[in-house]
Amino acid sequence: MCTDAACSRRCSSCARAVARSLTKIRRAASWEYSLHIPNDLRAVTVSRRTLRLILTVHGLIRLVDVAELRAAELVANAVRHTKGPAALRVRWSPPGTLRIGAWDADPSPPEPPQPFTPLLEREDGGGLALGRACADVWGWQPLAREGSRGKFVWCEVGAA
Repeated sequence: MCTDAACSRRCSSCARAVARSLTKIRRAASWEYSLHIPNDLRAVTVSRRTLRLILTVHGLIRLVDVAELRAAELVANAVRHTKGPAALRVRWSPPGTLRIGAWDADPSPPEPPQPFTPLLEREDGGGLALGRACADVWGWQPLAREGSRGKFVWCEVGAA
C-alpha cells in the first residue's frame, strides 16, 4: 500500500490493494442467483454464459471451466428430458463451496450415472457420469410447492 498522504488511493499499487480487498470481501459473502429458462436447447448456452459472468464478477474465474461444464449438463438434461420450463440456480457459500443446480418440472428421479468411460467409446452424452467425476458432491431432491411438482438436481464444486 502506498504511504503517500496525497495519493487518495489513486496510484496503481493502491488500486491493486483495493481490488484484492474487494475480491476477498466478495468471496467471503454468500450469494445466490436463479435464472428461469424456457424449454429450449438454446437455454444451455444462455445458462453457461450467465454463469461465466456471475463467477467472473465475484472473482471466481478459476471455477468457470468446471462450473460451466456442470451447469451445461444439468440444464441440458432439464431441457431435453422434460416438457416444461426449467431454472439454473447458483449459490456460493463461504469458505469455498459453489452449488450449481437445475430445477425442472418432472418429479421423476434422474437416471443414476453410469461408470465414466472415455467419450470415444460412448454413444450417448454420459453427462451425469462426467459431472460426477468433476463435482465434489452431487444429488437430487423432489420438489412440490403450490401445486407444482418437479425436482432439483445439483452438484457442489469446491474452490480449493
